Amino acid sequence: MRYFVSLVCSITLLTIVSIAQPVYDNLIQDKRVKSVIFSKSNIDDRYPIITLGTDEQLTLGFDMLANNNEFFQYTIIHCDEQWRPTPMQQTEYIRGVTFDNVNNWKFSSNTFVRYVHYDIVLPNENMRPMIAGNYVVKVYRNFDEEDIVLTRRMLVLNNAVSIDARVVPSTLAQHRFTKQEITFNVNYKGFTIIDPFNDVKVVILQNGRWDNALTGIKPQFIRDQVLEYNNFEQALFQGGNEFRFFDFRSLRQVSPNVRSKTFDSMYHVFLNYEESRGSKQYFQYIDNNGRRILGNREGVNFNLDGDYADVNFYLLSMDPVSTGEVYVFGEFTDWKLLPEYRMYYNKNRGRYDLNVLLKQGRYEYLYAVKNKGSDIPDEVHFEGSHSNTENESLIIIYPRHIQIKYDNLVDV
Repeated sequence: MRYFVSLVCSITLLTIVSIAQPVYDNLIQDKRVKSVIFSKSNIDDRYPIITLGTDEQLTLGFDMLANNNEFFQYTIIHCDEQWRPTPMQQTEYIRGVTFDNVNNWKFSSNTFVRYVHYDIVLPNENMRPMIAGNYVVKVYRNFDEEDIVLTRRMLVLNNAVSIDARVVPSTLAQHRFTKQEITFNVNYKGFTIIDPFNDVKVVILQNGRWDNALTGIKPQFIRDQVLEYNNFEQALFQGGNEFRFFDFRSLRQVSPNVRSKTFDSMYHVFLNYEESRGSKQYFQYIDNNGRRILGNREGVNFNLDGDYADVNFYLLSMDPVSTGEVYVFGEFTDWKLLPEYRMYYNKNRGRYDLNVLLKQGRYEYLYAVKNKGSDIPDEVHFEGSHSNTENESLIIIYPRHIQIKYDNLVDV
């Protein structure tokens, strides 16, 4: 049985926020934007997290399907634990300019689908966060902050406390084989928390997803400035299943889980026919916990020479799902049930089909159902759930501080 736990602790402080304030999320507002990757620079790390006062940097890269470049700007916005803007002025948390131009862009090279690739590196000599906390990077067009291109969440940390955590099958008998339980201790020696039972908030992410984050978890015990979280009814995730995947980093050679490739004016990739795993026995194999890897094995710089292909998904099903609609779901959909990833039922062939434009790479994904009257992805229907599935967990702690007006993240 394999589990992987990443740990981050943060400190949330009392803020006064208007109800009308927006809640920022990872969103793409312009549908021509593709292949958004936001991660540590030059490091294989999915989480956009840096430590304040270090040389760590993040790179936000994305493609715009176009023949010409556009004039983009970007800024960073400090947010509270609910991802609403804090009431501070930007000059209170940004060192340097409060917005800057996106100057690092290049045209694609030797591709049949033309695009412009953009990169933003943060922090940089022009813009640097002065305090720790939750931040949103907002990219917009032609100096109009209402003409948003995309937004991405990032975390800026301080070093202060430590967390010890483990993931085990659920203690509850009814969930023993389907759910995973997270227990952890937070050691805050040297840091003041007045009322740990009421002033500490917890957020736990599974595989980097914000859509199913666990919140509202309370400590069970406090011993010598150590908070113990071992409530077997609260910190529970569906174990899920190992991710499905396909790899078309090569458009010339045989690719894993790819049935065939063709070319007319662009490449077309046809994946293997797949079946539901909802009632099947768990089969263990190594995956990247949903993470995609963009790349071109025949190229030099995949940011510029990685081509786009029309990728065709096939999910066999003798009858359509009566409870709702079926979607392809993963990191490349921002963990959302997006309209462009909704599958249609092919009655004549007894299957669900989808074709979507994707850049060369290795992709991991699941099939999820959007049940009627709900926006919550149901992955269990087609994928099943097993308590011994490998997943990553990210733990974020938000202690409330009544004397400071911003959210100060504290690393382990």
